[in-house]
Amino acid sequence: MKRHPLPQHENIYETPCPILFAMDIIGQKWKLPILWYIAAAENQTLRYKELERKVVGITATMLTKCLRELERDNVITRVQHNTIPPTVEYSLAPCGKTLMPALESVYRWAEEQMKAGQTSTASRS
Repeated sequence: MKRHPLPQHENIYETPCPILFAMDIIGQKWKLPILWYIAAAENQTLRYKELERKVVGITATMLTKCLRELERDNVITRVQHNTIPPTVEYSLAPCGKTLMPALESVYRWAEEQMKAGQTSTASRS
């Protein structure tokens, strides 16, 4: 794997960094669970209320905010059906589908670390 050097004499937050770019899009607490549930759903599509039930602990306001941001960043698509009551479905956009293999790799890496007894800083506090 080719390594990309970090800037030595610049602030990393002031230079274009692909990892920071990706983390800006998906790095929020609730976005990964939302993406996992959509990706795992039949036809990779979930209605808003289904997501609200599956993502335990998220508020309606936060779910709406995350969904809007993921849609703005072209990771998911939103389809509103003209029914009564209105039905809204979310699915992975092409950009989101290309993201899933990378997230699966991170998942496998973390799974190996957990099996090896590694603890995260979150679990140490």
